Amino acid sequence: RDRYQRRVHGVDWPTVRKASDPFDFTDAAWEEVRMILKRYPDTKKQSATIPLLHLVQRQNGGWLPLSGMLKVAEICQISQKKVFEVATFYCMFNHKPVGKYHLQVCFTTPCMLSGSDEIMHALEHHLGVGEDQMTPDGMFSVSEMECMGCCANAPMICISDYSNPPNYRYDYIEDLTPERAIEIVEQLRQGIYPPVGSQTGRQGAMPQGGRTSLFDPPTGPYCRNLSEA
Repeated sequence: RDRYQRRVHGVDWPTVRKASDPFDFTDAAWEEVRMILKRYPDTKKQSATIPLLHLVQRQNGGWLPLSGMLKVAEICQISQKKVFEVATFYCMFNHKPVGKYHLQVCFTTPCMLSGSDEIMHALEHHLGVGEDQMTPDGMFSVSEMECMGCCANAPMICISDYSNPPNYRYDYIEDLTPERAIEIVEQLRQGIYPPVGSQTGRQGAMPQGGRTSLFDPPTGPYCRNLSEA
């Protein structure tokens, strides 16, 4: 319950900078802005809100400053309120500075039943931080994330890598244990990026121990070749 309340009501607006603080896209980012806007009719610029917010977050090292959100409202020609609604609805948008490696622990039902609480506690204890806090060296932060679609491989975390802005990567680490989560933190400290996906070696969401059916190639009927239709 406490985590839910923090996620819904816990945007710490004083940390997102003042509206008067300057923000503008770099020349390279403006090229991306123009490409994003070309996807939508002039009367539907608000459809670019999410990709533009994502671009702001990438450029800003993993979080959204208030002035960046105002810039998106200006470009999309919509009210500031609408941008704030989007930015606070999706939990992949961060509203205060995050670490170079932002560790997001899934807390939707399958992960919670499979041990996500233990993983969160292990990370918090090992790093000496609480949820939505950053280590003093600025290297790590930990937060909660909603379902990321790896329910069959629960529990899992996402590593949001902002160590080289504006470049970034988001990687899923699945079939995780508290002990393996701590090992991954120490690997990242040493500059070693962990293997992505299942940490038990299984392929995709295949059952532990390998496949149990579909050993032979399918015999049909097959989907028709649409290129020949």
